[in-house]
Amino acid sequence: MTRTPKKARGLGRGLSALMSDVATDDTVSALPKRPDLVVPIESVQPNPDQPRRTFAEDALRELSNSIAEKGIIQPLIVRNSPSDENIYEIVAGERRWRAAQMAKLHEIPVLVRSYDDTEVLEIAIIENIQRADLNPVDEANGYKQLMDRFGHTQDKLASALGKSRSHIANLLRLLNLPSEVQTYLINGQISAGHARALVGHDQAVALAREVIQRKLSVRETEQLAKKGPSIKRRSVPGAPVPKDADTVQIENELSATLGMKVTIDHPAGSDGGKMVIGYKSLDQLDDLLRALSGN
Repeated sequence: MTRTPKKARGLGRGLSALMSDVATDDTVSALPKRPDLVVPIESVQPNPDQPRRTFAEDALRELSNSIAEKGIIQPLIVRNSPSDENIYEIVAGERRWRAAQMAKLHEIPVLVRSYDDTEVLEIAIIENIQRADLNPVDEANGYKQLMDRFGHTQDKLASALGKSRSHIANLLRLLNLPSEVQTYLINGQISAGHARALVGHDQAVALAREVIQRKLSVRETEQLAKKGPSIKRRSVPGAPVPKDADTVQIENELSATLGMKVTIDHPAGSDGGKMVIGYKSLDQLDDLLRALSGN
C-alpha cells in the first residue's frame, strides 16, 4: 500500500540527527521505522558516490533469505535523484536493496529525505562505520574521513556514535602504523591490541612479523615492543629516537582538534620539551590565535 510522503525535516541538523536516520542493523537490532512510501524497486538506484564498493555474496544471500521470509524491517533512506525526479537515490541501505532484488521483491519501503550531496556522503561513511564485519583499519579511516571532511571532533563522534572517546582515539592511532602492519591487522593476523602495542615503534614491521611467527599474546607483544625484535638492526649513529606511543597519540589528538599539524619534541628523561603547530594559511593562524586567547 502506497503512503503519502511525510515532509522531510530541514537540513543543518548535525551529526546526531543524521545518525538517528541510519538504522544500525539490517534486520533486528534497531526499532523498525514507519516508511514514508512503498515504491517499485526499479524506481530506486544506488548512490554513484557510495564509498563502499564490495558486498560479500554470502552475507547478501543470508540477508535475502531473511527478507524473503520477513520482508524489509528497516526502510531504506533515499532522496529524489538530482538528475531524474522519477527516481529515488539510495542514501543508506544499499545492502537491503541488493538483497531485496535477490529475493525478487517488487516494492520496497523507503524514508524520503532532502539531503544535499555533502550529507549523503556523510551518512554513507556513518553507515559503513556501523558494519558488523568492519576491520579496525577501515573503521579508523571512517572516523578520520568524518573528522577531515566535516570537521567533527573525537568528542562529537564519540557522543553521536555511542562510542567512548578512547575507543576512537585508539583506533585513529592505528593509522600511524606502516602499511604492512595495517595489512596484517586487516587480514586478522594480529589484533587491534597487538597493533596498538606497535604504534610509534621504529621497528613495528619486524615486531609484527615476529608476533605472527611466534603467535604472541597482546601482553607478550607489549613486552617485546619494549625490548625490540629478537633480531636487532644495527644502530645508526645520529638516527632519531622513535617517539613513544603516548606522545604520538597526543600529537594526533591535538592535530585533530586544531585541524593543524602538531609535533611534540619531548626528550627522554626530561621534564620539558617543545611543541610545534604548523598552519597552512593566515586564516588558520587567526583561528589558532583566537583559540589560544579564548575568543
